[in-house]
Amino acid sequence: MKLYLKVLIGLAVAVVTVFTQNNNCILTGNSMGNLSSIQQQCTEIIIENFTLPANETLSFRKLRNGTTISFRGLISFEYVESPENLIVVSGTNITVIGEPGHLFNCRGERWWDGFGVNSGKLKPLFFRANSLSYSNIRGLRVKNTPARVFAIQSCQHVVFSDIIVDNSDGDVKGGHNTDGFDLNENNNITIEYSQIFNQDDCMAINSGSNCYFYHNHCSGGHGISIGSIGNRRSNVVQNIHVKNCTVVNSENGVRIKTIVNATGQVLDITYEDITLANITNYGVLVRGDYLNTGPTGHPSNGVVIRNLTLTNVHGWVQENAVNVFVLLGDGVASNWKWTNVNVTGGHHANVSCSGVPPNSGVVC
Repeated sequence: MKLYLKVLIGLAVAVVTVFTQNNNCILTGNSMGNLSSIQQQCTEIIIENFTLPANETLSFRKLRNGTTISFRGLISFEYVESPENLIVVSGTNITVIGEPGHLFNCRGERWWDGFGVNSGKLKPLFFRANSLSYSNIRGLRVKNTPARVFAIQSCQHVVFSDIIVDNSDGDVKGGHNTDGFDLNENNNITIEYSQIFNQDDCMAINSGSNCYFYHNHCSGGHGISIGSIGNRRSNVVQNIHVKNCTVVNSENGVRIKTIVNATGQVLDITYEDITLANITNYGVLVRGDYLNTGPTGHPSNGVVIRNLTLTNVHGWVQENAVNVFVLLGDGVASNWKWTNVNVTGGHHANVSCSGVPPNSGVVC
């Protein structure tokens, strides 16, 4: 009997201990006071019905290896004009999950002024993944970010999946520079089965290698981009595969943009099975005269583009748009292979391509 009672008491203590630990691993309300201790003690962290105070960052930089962060309910953000990050995640073997029914409601319309990050109000970045490795971010639902959504920097072997970004209100309320995914200096990043409604690049890779963009839907923005390349710490983009994606109601379909008078390399790029619809500017665009203030019309030859493959890229652009446009300096492009590229609808006159390598299959 005594042994039986001891076992029952031990089980009760264990249950109470687990319950207490779980409660201590939940961040809710609007206080950041215990965020540091949560990261030190917990490998199962829950953020539930939480409002981020102004001038704060939900910073997960000290996570234990193997931690899971789950977001529940409504996650919101107090207003502050700042260029800082709203959320930062770093670490190894980290899982970030958006549970069913949750929502990041950023209320970005409070910042939107039509200027994006170039001028006007200072606008925070929604989510920075920094030095994150062997990790998974999935199921997030994000609405109306102030500006850029995901900035992925110096990460390796990370998968982003089943993410929905809905910044469509910005189409009429002044949203700008609401890039879906910006990638810099990463290796082996996969973005898949996601939907991006925004007013800038759906994805833009500025440097890095072995990145995969599969089964995604892009609407309202500037298309799926490599670049801009040049004038950064790293200026090499290599082995990028974009496959089974749709781009609709956007300025561009697929594009590569390199900065004029800069140096760099764009190597081993593949766009495969891409569907375009209602594109307003360019269906397929490769240009070497890019500046943030606008293209110069005079490409330089400092950024090479080698091994560019387009296979089964098809769809339509608006009547005043351009189906395919290539503007590169002499000798920049080599070993291109375009097959079954069929973009129609554009009747823009007096458009000719330059810098196209021989036997590439490019038809402008």
